[in-house]
Amino acid sequence: MQQSFVVQNSGMGVCRRARGREAEETARRFLEARGYVVLEQNFCCRAGELDLVVQKDNLICFVEVRMRSRSKVCFPLQTITLKKQRRIVLAAMKFLQRHSCAGRALRFDVVSILGQGRSAHIEYLPGAFDAGF
Repeated sequence: MQQSFVVQNSGMGVCRRARGREAEETARRFLEARGYVVLEQNFCCRAGELDLVVQKDNLICFVEVRMRSRSKVCFPLQTITLKKQRRIVLAAMKFLQRHSCAGRALRFDVVSILGQGRSAHIEYLPGAFDAGF
């Protein structure tokens, strides 16, 4: 019984990653349609990962993408804890150390996707949280 649980769990992980990639691509297309330019997708460092780093005019946005297939338990935005926010901020600081972004305004945004495919509901929250300094 325990063995079948492990098999199911590993399969769900693959499926989860695929859904995550799909959500990030949906968010990317959504932001590009609104005039944002994607600077980087899936920026990884020791501190964490940034789903999307986008720019519009003189503004750089660090975008967290959250997706849920349904809202039975909670909405996607409710899954961004203070701990997760801190990891995003630390990853953003590392991104800024590696890239020349002097003189630009910074913002932390969230794209929330509820559902999948064409029936998905997308909500964009500019300035969803701050760096806490």
